[in-house]
Amino acid sequence: MSQRVKVKQILQDEKTDYPVVVKGWIRSFRNNQFIALNDGSTNNNIQVVLDMDSVTPELLKRLTTGAAISVSGQVIPSLGKGQRVEVKAIELEILGDCDPEKYPLQLKNRPSLEYLREIAHLRFRTNTFGAIFRLRHSLAFAVHKFFNERGFVYLHTPIITASDAEGAGEMFHVTSFDIKNPPLTESGEIDYKEDFFGRATNLTVSGQLEGELGAMAFGDIYTFGPTFRAENSNTARHLAEFWMIEPEMAFYDLEDNMNLAEAFIKSVIGYVLENNKEDLEFLAQRLAEEEKQKPQQERSEMGLIEKLEFVLNNEFMRLTYTEAIDILKNSKPNKTKKFNYLIEEWGADLQSEHERYLVEKHFKKPVILTDYPKAIKAFYMKQNEDGKTVRAMDILFPGIGEIVGGSQREENYDKLVTRMQEMQLPVEEMSWYLDTRRFGTAPHAGFGLGFERLVLFVTGMGNIRDVIPFPRTPKSAEF
Repeated sequence: MSQRVKVKQILQDEKTDYPVVVKGWIRSFRNNQFIALNDGSTNNNIQVVLDMDSVTPELLKRLTTGAAISVSGQVIPSLGKGQRVEVKAIELEILGDCDPEKYPLQLKNRPSLEYLREIAHLRFRTNTFGAIFRLRHSLAFAVHKFFNERGFVYLHTPIITASDAEGAGEMFHVTSFDIKNPPLTESGEIDYKEDFFGRATNLTVSGQLEGELGAMAFGDIYTFGPTFRAENSNTARHLAEFWMIEPEMAFYDLEDNMNLAEAFIKSVIGYVLENNKEDLEFLAQRLAEEEKQKPQQERSEMGLIEKLEFVLNNEFMRLTYTEAIDILKNSKPNKTKKFNYLIEEWGADLQSEHERYLVEKHFKKPVILTDYPKAIKAFYMKQNEDGKTVRAMDILFPGIGEIVGGSQREENYDKLVTRMQEMQLPVEEMSWYLDTRRFGTAPHAGFGLGFERLVLFVTGMGNIRDVIPFPRTPKSAEF
């Protein structure tokens, strides 16, 4: 018997008149003769043509949308419109029935994205989510390809950790205690010495600190794994569980860091433009339809593919935080009080609205901001000579705001310890991190890119919950 062939391959092949086995799910069935069959390898269906005489009435009844079938037949040139080839069925077997009364993905009721989030276990079967998750796969592959070609070592950093890399404090605790009856110390505190790890632990917010340890041995490393924030945020930009790409490079300064981050973003976007045309074109069409529903002033000036090519073909604009504050202070939305957060003085923490103004209205290209105030950035960032700013860099994108955050790291032991003490961080507990500054320290830098924000940008979707298979958000951990 012929081996099963994927629909994508049959549609790509030039040849016809050969036997084939195709398996997949019925997308539609018309005139009791034509099945549109999809197997997930592409959004395009293959048409299966039944020989009416060989199909029993019992079998016909079971050929419903969503049913899984196996077809043995012949690939032949198609006479109908819309497809070059089709499969003439010789044998058909139903692998799994699907009750049309209960199956929620019927074409006639065009389910909304909100409803599809409620049935995330089935939404992969729609064209929109098929395209999104094939693109997500390609972007992940392109990430590994980029770093591998540059000789980086892929390092797996811990998911359970006792440190809080960002000093943010919004973490999920990990314990083996019976939470109704945890052991207590004499003073009535929870006694973490009795816990599984012998201390309080949490889910990681970043692999960066451990990544730095690897960079001090291998030179260039990257991590790519899940990270967690217990931030009670219900926006279209936030998840409680998301994936981070975090490279750390020894002997890099801020300039090297910016150059690598820009090359990295351009490389992965270039990869999908070359390898995922079909899915991108489908999502571009979807976005164009969505844009038509918006008022004119809110519509994007560029289509999805144009936007991706724009990022690829433009140098990112580089400027300091101080220069950005001057632009924002004198901007029309600030002067007319249109910003929700008005920029009044140097030192303000930039919000998404400010980042997007710089990118979308002022420069009309991606922006890299550098040299932020020390007070609003993490303890590990290298301090500038002015005593006020640090060698940080954030990359800002249209529609997204910040997509990358990074910095040159502080390699000076004394300065790092002083900064940790100022921020009341536990110097003793972090001795393992400080050891990299004691034993053969070197200038080094790194950045973090939220993978879902990248997928959001590339797919043109409006909500981050639609670019991760099973979103984890406040009050929601379905499936």
